Amino acid sequence: MSVYTEIKRKLLISFLDDYSVGNLLSYEGIYHGIENTNYFVTTDQGRFVLTLFEKHGFNELLYFIDVMAFFYQHDIPSAQPMTDIRGNYVKNLCGKPAILVLRLSGRSINSVTTLEQCSAIGNVLGQMHIIAQDFHLHRVNERGLSWCHQVANVLSPLLDDQTSSILKDELRLQSEYRNLSLPLGLTHSDLFRDNALFEGNELRGIIDFYHACDEYLLYDLAVMVNDWCVDETGLIGRTRYQVLMAAYSGQRPLTKNEQEKWNLVLRIAASRFWFSRLQDTFFPRKGALTQIKDPNAFLKILLQHRDNPLC
Repeated sequence: MSVYTEIKRKLLISFLDDYSVGNLLSYEGIYHGIENTNYFVTTDQGRFVLTLFEKHGFNELLYFIDVMAFFYQHDIPSAQPMTDIRGNYVKNLCGKPAILVLRLSGRSINSVTTLEQCSAIGNVLGQMHIIAQDFHLHRVNERGLSWCHQVANVLSPLLDDQTSSILKDELRLQSEYRNLSLPLGLTHSDLFRDNALFEGNELRGIIDFYHACDEYLLYDLAVMVNDWCVDETGLIGRTRYQVLMAAYSGQRPLTKNEQEKWNLVLRIAASRFWFSRLQDTFFPRKGALTQIKDPNAFLKILLQHRDNPLC
């Protein structure tokens, strides 16, 4: 979450007048994350998160709202979007689509995870993948093979020879990915530590479903492992990894083919986020409060998967 679009107080008050949420008391920009503009909004009737979408259009947002509502209705802790007085979820604010969502309790994790947190998040992702078999809307992953090639072609000339060689190696691996015979379904595809809220070791909610799409379920798990299991050295720690995998497998055991393709998918997930962070580093978007995350953190994890595959 970041702030690319600044909102004046008077304009926000006018926006909130279309909702039955009370009078504005305060609001502040949210620094964490990188994709959309986000504010914490507090009224005399509750606490909310306001999101302005910098890339997605109005029609696309209806899919994301359906995803949030689906998981909430199936007892997965997730925020519920608010409707205005005419029953609309998505509105126009500063020329961009915007939604207002009830703010969940808890905080995102800014440090290395505990074993209990790894267990909790692994367990809930397994539940989500089972439940999502009954979700029947579809969306293609916008950061699939075509996106990887586009970004890599732009980045390669900007990198030193060694880094460019790694990028090209991983791009070749991406081409194998689309032909894998693995279970598909609705995925979060961005379930990092900053997209889950905890109070201590208790999971309070999953947020930011704005990368949800049809993907290999194994990819969703790989994205999680590459973030949640990292220890103080910046590498995936064995104990955290084992705890998270055991919790996930308790809900949805991996198929034999998934086990065989596990290292490949871990590399795919690591390289895609490495590509993304490199893109943001070389071509940053302007904003009032923005955060560019270190691409070398994912390069380090990618090299771990290349040199020392996890069992």
